[in-house]
Amino acid sequence: MEDQFPPLQNDLILRAARGQTVERPPIWVMRQAGRYLPEYHEAKGGRDFFECCRDPEVASTLTLQPIERFGTLLDASIIFSDILVIPQAMGMVVEMVDKKGPHFPNPLRTPDDGQYAKVMERSVDVAQELDYVYKAITLTRKKLQGRVPLFGFCGAPWTLLCYMVEGGGTKLFKEIKTWIYKYPEETKALLQKISEVCVEHLALQVKAGAQLVQVFDSWAGELSPASFKKFSQPYLEYIAKHLPLKLKELGLERVPMVVFAKGAWYALDAACDMGYDIVGLDWLHDPAQAVKTVGDRPIVLQGNADPGVLYGSHAAITEAVTEMVKGFGWASRKKGWIVNLGHGITPFVNPDDLKFFFQEIHRLTKTNA
Repeated sequence: MEDQFPPLQNDLILRAARGQTVERPPIWVMRQAGRYLPEYHEAKGGRDFFECCRDPEVASTLTLQPIERFGTLLDASIIFSDILVIPQAMGMVVEMVDKKGPHFPNPLRTPDDGQYAKVMERSVDVAQELDYVYKAITLTRKKLQGRVPLFGFCGAPWTLLCYMVEGGGTKLFKEIKTWIYKYPEETKALLQKISEVCVEHLALQVKAGAQLVQVFDSWAGELSPASFKKFSQPYLEYIAKHLPLKLKELGLERVPMVVFAKGAWYALDAACDMGYDIVGLDWLHDPAQAVKTVGDRPIVLQGNADPGVLYGSHAAITEAVTEMVKGFGWASRKKGWIVNLGHGITPFVNPDDLKFFFQEIHRLTKTNA
């Protein structure tokens, strides 16, 4: 499969992901392709968000926009898609409502609501249902011309289930908390089903050309430590264990895997033993403490600037970068760190301020070379 793509010119993130000593820490950011870029709105035009995801030409154009804009300041691209394509593949209707976000007109309400049984019984043909994602990945790899590697991704089972029962974003998490405390066994059965679809989806993204993958557990922080061990951790571990097996079955090489459990600061030690190569940190983590927690385990950390610093002055950005470089011990370690924000870029960020963030990482890590 790799033979059909141009040779890779920048493999920095792949070397860093394997724990190798590198000349500088690689950089990419979550949601780097998106609405903060003026060119995103031009390319999107009047299309609905999911229309953009389903059109490989548009999705590949959007994926490449930050690479075109920021050039050699970036070391990876991530396919323009959405975590909620999995519930769609499982037969649920998901819409993207302007200025509101994702919306499920008919969310799962109880295990007896009729829809739960349909979702559980449905045989999901992932290759067919999500073919547009794989076409977009293959097209993007060709268009990248080997400039940087390409990430594939999926949502974590817990986070996907939150959306499937809440019907969209929420601050209360009333419905999902009802599920885990009232219907724990039915919850676990659906989480397992979602996990199997996640493995298939990630494997097919690699087959299509993705060179790294990330699992986004965006709502992990809504779980207590005890609940995380029941409703998130086993399914993250399932993905980490079964994705390499699925790739082997397909005759494909294992790729670096990232787990990002946002808000679950208490689970960092556990995350280092889940089977992933890279553990993503949100901005609630102190980098120096995280490095200590990892200890001598062969884990690479990714993160973790507060995305909100990009609304600040250049002096504030420089200070945040300086603290990160010091916290991750870059001057003495020269490995084990991939630069990112602690979550995705937020709306209304000025792309020039993000560019300054990238430039400061380059400047301050070269200074410490």
